Amino acid sequence: MTANRRPGSAPGNRELQLWKVGWALTVVFVSAVLVAGGIFSSLVYLLDFQELDSTAKLDAKTLFDLVKLSFGVVAGAGALVALVVAYRRQRVDEAGAHREATRLHTERFSQAVDKLGSDSPAVRLGGVHALAGLADDAPDDNLRQTCIDVLCAYLQLPFTPDPGDDPAHQAEHHHYLALRKVRHTIMRLICDHYRRPRGTRGSWQGCDLDFTGVIIDGRMDFSGAEFSGGTVSFDGAEFSGGSVIFERATFSGSSVSFVGAVFSQGSLVDFDYAVFSDGRVGFDGAKFSGGTVAFRDATFSGGLVIFDYAAFCAGYVPFDRATVAGPGGVSFSSTAFSGSAVSFRGVAFAGGEAHFERAKFSKKSVGFVDVTFSGGWVSFCDAVFSDGAVTFKDATFSGGQVSMSFMGATGAAPSGLLAAAGTPPSSEVALPADWLPSPPY
Repeated sequence: MTANRRPGSAPGNRELQLWKVGWALTVVFVSAVLVAGGIFSSLVYLLDFQELDSTAKLDAKTLFDLVKLSFGVVAGAGALVALVVAYRRQRVDEAGAHREATRLHTERFSQAVDKLGSDSPAVRLGGVHALAGLADDAPDDNLRQTCIDVLCAYLQLPFTPDPGDDPAHQAEHHHYLALRKVRHTIMRLICDHYRRPRGTRGSWQGCDLDFTGVIIDGRMDFSGAEFSGGTVSFDGAEFSGGSVIFERATFSGSSVSFVGAVFSQGSLVDFDYAVFSDGRVGFDGAKFSGGTVAFRDATFSGGLVIFDYAAFCAGYVPFDRATVAGPGGVSFSSTAFSGSAVSFRGVAFAGGEAHFERAKFSKKSVGFVDVTFSGGWVSFCDAVFSDGAVTFKDATFSGGQVSMSFMGATGAAPSGLLAAAGTPPSSEVALPADWLPSPPY
């Protein structure tokens, strides 16, 4: 995965783009003459010296003033030459300092990576802290991203599962716990640095984080972090009892991806009180066989959370008291709900969108209890419902510009939907013909 790197900004391609001395002197001298001429003309105009006496004679005092002016011009030209030379020397010194800093960084980087390959967990732990320090001291963003990539790559490496605490495997068990400590330390350091405000020393916000295929069996705390750039990928990750906390985080431009991730019993991904004003959080094709992914009290005012083609066979996904009030929203298109619970209790749909097209609901799976619909678009087109799988108990349509469509849906009407839609149903709610109550109403 690459960082936010600009072409030509790599350390190896860093070259000074300086003009030749002759060109630089010519340009600077001509610019100085033009500026001096402009200032002189402005002064003449402001002082109202718009006519010169053509009969004036060149006396000794005037001749002496011209001589002084000539020497002043020569001295000014010399100063300009000195200025150009000093500028070039300063740029060369800066480039040399950067090359030296890069060289030292590379040496320290190599030593830290060597430590990560050690057989001793303690030495590996030292290499982890060394890489984190290198990322903080990196001369440029590309070198910082390289250190972060190595830390993420370590988490992606396969490892031997825990053999258990059987006395016959005690040494292997202790070795597993020691290496697990190294992995958890990497997770903690990455999160600690990502929570620091952008622009402060040690902040990794805006950098890419690649946790593709990583087994998350520990805690990762991104609470209060701002995701306004870069890409964070948990694609194909396995959450087996670990937790990733995004509580009160702000998503305003970056992409956070859980595509194909697997959530098993005891795992937790927490987006409570998070703000989605831009960007994308994707759970496309994820598998929920346990655990919780929570969006309680979250605000969707532009960002989008997508669960398309996900499979919910267990687990819990609460959106309780969330607010959907902007062009963003949530999407569960073509998702299968077969035993998990997804709750929208108390959610206010004041704008935004919720997509459940072609979703399949079986067992008691999705609840819109106490939901208020006052704007936006909610679609269940072509969805398949089994009896009691979805409830709209105590839902309210407040008469705003909300549009809800169940056209093409099959199965039993969701519990409480007809009562919430009114009799006859609101014109904003499109229902299949076989769900409509028979007149007279």
